[in-house]
Amino acid sequence: MSNIPPKLPVASSRSEIEIYRMWRIYNALQERLARGEEVINLLVGEPSFPPPSRAIAAAEAALHAGPIPYTEALGLRRLRQGIAAFYQRRYGLAIPAARIAVTIGSSSGFMLSFLAAFSAGQRVAVVEPSYPAYRGALRALDLTPYRIGTDAATGFRPTAAMIEALPADIAGVVLASPANPTGTMLSRDDLAALYAACKQRGLWLIVDELYHGVSYGAPAATVLEQGDDAIVVNGFSKYWGMTGWRIGWLVLPERLVPRVEALSGSLQISAPTLSQIAALAALDSDDEMAGRVAQYARNRQRLLDTLPGLGLDRFAPPDGAFYLYCDIRAFSDDAEAFCRKMLDETGVVAAPGADFDTEAGAHFIRFSFCVAPSVIDAALQQLAQWLPKQQRH
Repeated sequence: MSNIPPKLPVASSRSEIEIYRMWRIYNALQERLARGEEVINLLVGEPSFPPPSRAIAAAEAALHAGPIPYTEALGLRRLRQGIAAFYQRRYGLAIPAARIAVTIGSSSGFMLSFLAAFSAGQRVAVVEPSYPAYRGALRALDLTPYRIGTDAATGFRPTAAMIEALPADIAGVVLASPANPTGTMLSRDDLAALYAACKQRGLWLIVDELYHGVSYGAPAATVLEQGDDAIVVNGFSKYWGMTGWRIGWLVLPERLVPRVEALSGSLQISAPTLSQIAALAALDSDDEMAGRVAQYARNRQRLLDTLPGLGLDRFAPPDGAFYLYCDIRAFSDDAEAFCRKMLDETGVVAAPGADFDTEAGAHFIRFSFCVAPSVIDAALQQLAQWLPKQQRH
């Protein structure tokens, strides 16, 4: 027997993805719950309401109707047709069902679009603050994120000038409207300028429109109004509150459809059939969803009215989504430590900003308000007693 010790296989560099700081806060939350202590959860962007009643009824009927097989790689044809009809109804756009691909949540949508649009080694610009999984997914695919920084002075909005100033080797741009964590929404004119700047540079433009339907004032505009070259990612997790159903969709330029179809067939076969059936029914639930968005609007206004009097007065009011991204420099330069202290001493839990912004995030926290109004009231009651006692910078 050889005396040479065996070699251990080495993990891939693609898997060196940073774990969200939010999960460390989440683990502390779970420990508190395990001790039987109260938690007021404003941490995660997961609506605390059930799925639309039509979606539940459709899923129940499907469960009793017989086998639930795979679907085509691009999704159930009637769901893709339903999504196309949804674009006609909401935006007045004639989007062919052939350009729509059903995905396993928006997360799968990003992976498929990144794989279809970019080659390994390319650099992709990401507007920050933003959902941290954009960066993680890019790195896992041997792509390099390049930060486009925004701040509260412009409402966290990217501009065409930022696109024009990008290095020559950038291959595409990822942004969101409404955005997580800021709630910033881009106007039709904003999207037109960004679309034109990307088209001029020959850049892929990938727009996360997952929070469409949740807005306060004017409805969100879609980049699809500007032309057929952008990639749109959307899904049923936020507006329809179907997070665990893991169902999303892409609207693709026609030339990418066969590439995404091939990738989808190899990587996921198809999205869950039961979830697709429920999603099709959910598309006709705007009447039910309107009441939920009204509660989010009430929660938003309570935060905007109350937090400034408690010392958290530096933020851009969100246009959409259900987050408030607050500058906490009046109290701390370490958002994660601030969030842990707030959880420990009040039971209120929020997300530290470093997950969302790789440079300035340590100065921010994100409150998620997609909860019942009574939860927001309880959180503000705790913060009203706690924040005035904190040492000010």
